[in-house]
Amino acid sequence: MVRPMYYKGVYHLFYQYNPHGALFGDSMVWAHSASYDLINWFSLDHALIPSEPFDINSCWSGSVTILPGNKPVILYTGIDANNHQVQNLATPKNLSDPLLREWVKYSGNPLMTPPDGIEGDNFRDPTTAWQGPDGTWRVVIGSWSNNQGLAILYQSEDFVHWNKYQDPLYSSSKTGMWECPDFFPVSINSTNGVDTSVKNPSVRHVMKASFNSHDYYIVGTYVTELEKFLPDADFTGTSLDLRYDYGKFYASKTFFDSKKNRRILWGWVNESDSTEDDIEKGWSGLQSVPRQIWLDKTGKQLVQWPVEEINSLRDNQVNIYDKQLESGSIFEVSGITASQVDIEIMFELPELEEAEFMSSNWVDPQLICDREDASVTGRFGPFGLLALATKELTEQTAIYFRVFRGHKGYVVLMCSEQRRSSLRNELDKTTYGAFVDIDPRQEMISLRSLIDHSIIESFGGKGRTCITTRVYPKLAVNKEAHLFAFNNGTLSVTISRLNAWSMNKARINCRGGLENTASC
Repeated sequence: MVRPMYYKGVYHLFYQYNPHGALFGDSMVWAHSASYDLINWFSLDHALIPSEPFDINSCWSGSVTILPGNKPVILYTGIDANNHQVQNLATPKNLSDPLLREWVKYSGNPLMTPPDGIEGDNFRDPTTAWQGPDGTWRVVIGSWSNNQGLAILYQSEDFVHWNKYQDPLYSSSKTGMWECPDFFPVSINSTNGVDTSVKNPSVRHVMKASFNSHDYYIVGTYVTELEKFLPDADFTGTSLDLRYDYGKFYASKTFFDSKKNRRILWGWVNESDSTEDDIEKGWSGLQSVPRQIWLDKTGKQLVQWPVEEINSLRDNQVNIYDKQLESGSIFEVSGITASQVDIEIMFELPELEEAEFMSSNWVDPQLICDREDASVTGRFGPFGLLALATKELTEQTAIYFRVFRGHKGYVVLMCSEQRRSSLRNELDKTTYGAFVDIDPRQEMISLRSLIDHSIIESFGGKGRTCITTRVYPKLAVNKEAHLFAFNNGTLSVTISRLNAWSMNKARINCRGGLENTASC
């Protein structure tokens, strides 16, 4: 859905857009926005629109690759005249233009068509390509065949003539159709990112696929000699599978930011209200805050954190230190704009040995959160935040933790409960949940939430677990929104540190340039 890149001092965001309506349609284009800081954006003319037999019915998703000589190219899925999904190439008309305002489709398109055994509607979303030690380019196409999700591998010497490799780079019988696959290296010993073509002993590789409404990933080893990705653990088709985000977050894409040597992740966040609401307001879906992403020091999972540029939007600040939250207590975080806020909070838990034992049949964190919501008292937890809440708490979105004793230490559960988020009834109020891989004996339990009217992006355990939600309060809007910290457990917890900032508004999609503020 979203295809980012960095070129000559400018960040670019290409994204799926329907110019004829608020919903996904039959003639999708590649819309194009640009930024100098990842925060304030201006819109440019569409980069790709349906115009040729190989994409006449839509320009679907794809990726950008930077070729040697700093030459960006686009590989994208076109829906051709037969409604088949085919892969096409486009290049900038003027490489000296840092805004890349015009793109030219290759006259020899399509470059790749559905191979034997692959249905015409199960062959899409090329990844960013990478160049192997042999100089050959490689790219993965998402697919589905014989009840297996596939990362079909293609190779090319010149980026124009592509040949399908005999075997997929990876396949799984535990997934659905692979959409928007991503394949990239991550450093073992650093939070810095590396270029997609880097392959050496200091990196592992990540394979991500979008299916079943979520973005799942596995970490492993890329064996170039065998053209195989060997994961540390395969997909299981259960709640144990790793996700980028355990809430609303889909069709994501990473890119290597050569300006700051980091890998940045973007995801599409869909709506929780009805299609009728979307049509009435004239738009649907938005992009998450860009997140820096790296491999956790354990090597088992990824860590995400909002890019540092987000901090430039911070305004007035509130600080609270060493505040004890007794059982049943709640206090308001005042002095900030609660409908548009960045908050970081650290919880300290004394007397951990008093935590309740976790039932051996509690394996699915989302089901636990749904059953043990914020109103259900435990020992350590629920404790956390009540966001976008009314003064009387008739509306509230609870982001909270519970801590249990397990057979091999302690278990930290993070939940985001939307059950009381709005007095409106016709909304998706799914409760989300995930475990946080931290040891509360060794570190405090941390939460950072970015709250922006209808979206809450929460990062638990310093970014080890992320949950994004969309909520639509009826009363807790703008100045009527409040933010609280709470503890509904029987044991007290201590807020070691709480920092909160009102957030200024970013300039989004100013037409033609940031100086044209009237068009934002």
